[in-house]
Amino acid sequence: MQAAQSSGSLGSLAFVAANLVAGEDIGRRTALKRIGALATAVAGASGIASAADRSVVIAFCGQLLCVIPYEVARARGYFAEEGLDVKLVYTRGGNAAMQALVGRASDYAATSFDVALQAFARGAKIIRFASTGQLPLYALATAPKTTAEIRSVNDLQSRTVGISGIGNADHILVIYLMKKAGGDPGKVRFVSIGTNLFEALVGGQVDAGMVQEPALSLITAAGGKALVNAMDLADANKYLGGPYEFMGVAVRAEERLQRLDEMRRVARALGKGLMDTRRLSTEDAVDALPKVLIAGSARRAQLIAVLERYRRSLYPDTVKIDSAAAARVAEAHKSAGLLAPSVDLAGLLDLSVIGQ
Repeated sequence: MQAAQSSGSLGSLAFVAANLVAGEDIGRRTALKRIGALATAVAGASGIASAADRSVVIAFCGQLLCVIPYEVARARGYFAEEGLDVKLVYTRGGNAAMQALVGRASDYAATSFDVALQAFARGAKIIRFASTGQLPLYALATAPKTTAEIRSVNDLQSRTVGISGIGNADHILVIYLMKKAGGDPGKVRFVSIGTNLFEALVGGQVDAGMVQEPALSLITAAGGKALVNAMDLADANKYLGGPYEFMGVAVRAEERLQRLDEMRRVARALGKGLMDTRRLSTEDAVDALPKVLIAGSARRAQLIAVLERYRRSLYPDTVKIDSAAAARVAEAHKSAGLLAPSVDLAGLLDLSVIGQ
C-alpha cells in the first residue's frame, strides 16, 4: 500500500486532510457538515458583512500542486493584508468542493474548470471570477513495453488506455488530444483504474495512461515515454493550442453584488500568492503547506522537485481568466459529448471582477 501511495499523484496526498480545519481524515458528508457549521459560525446574523468583518471559507480539492498558491497567500499574510480571515477547507475532490459552494456550506469553491463547467451545465448558479492554474495536472504516457510501438497520440487506436474514470477530466483530455491529432478515440479501449496508474503501466496491464506526478517521472525512469505532457506549457502550446484553464475560484452568482469587494480582495491576495509561487525558492513555497500534507523528508523532496520543474508552466502570472484557455476546456467537453453545444461560457465566466 505504501508503494502505491508514493507512486500515484502528489495530489492524492491530500486525502489525509479531507477537512484541514478539523485536522482529520473524514468523509465527504461529514466534511460538508463541518464546512457548513464553520460557514454558519462566521456568517453572523446580519447576512453578508464587509470583507474586513468576517471570515471567508474557501473549499477546494486537495491536490497539492493546486493548493500551493492559496497556502502561500495565507502563510505570507496576503489574505490578512486584504482584511480577510480565510479558512482553507480541504475536501475529497473538486466535486465535493463545488457541492459545498452550491449547498451554501462555503463562501467560495476553488476547483478545476472541468468541475465548474459541468456544475454550471447542470444548472448550478455560479460564476467563475479568478484563475490560479492554467494547465491540467496530467500527462499521457506509454507503458515501458509499448514505448517503441506507440510514438504518437494516433498510435493509441486499438490500444488500451488507462484513465481515472469515464467522463473524468483526464478521459476528456485524451479524447480531445486524439481528435485534434485527427485520430478516432472511438477505437481506443478506455479502462477506469483510478488515480494510481503507475502499477498498471509498469505491469503492462494497459498500453498507455493518463498520469500525474510523481508517477510520470517514475514511469519514464522505468522506460515509458510521455506522449503529451499537459503540465508543460510547451507541450500544451503544441498539442492543445495554448493554456487549458484548470484551477480557479467560483462564487454563488446571486451573491456577486454583495461580495464584489470581497471577491476582489480574494483575487488580489491570490495574485500575490501566484507571483510568490513562481518566484520564491521552491523550498519556501512547499513549506507554506500544512505540515501534515508533506510529512516525511522524501515526500517533501519529491514535491520540491516537481514544483521546480513545472511551476512556471502550471501557474499563470495573473489571476485574470484567460477566456481562450477556458474555451479550450469547453471545446474538449463538447468533443467528448459531455457538454451541450448550447452551453455559453459567458454565463459562467465573469471577466469584469478583476480589472485590467
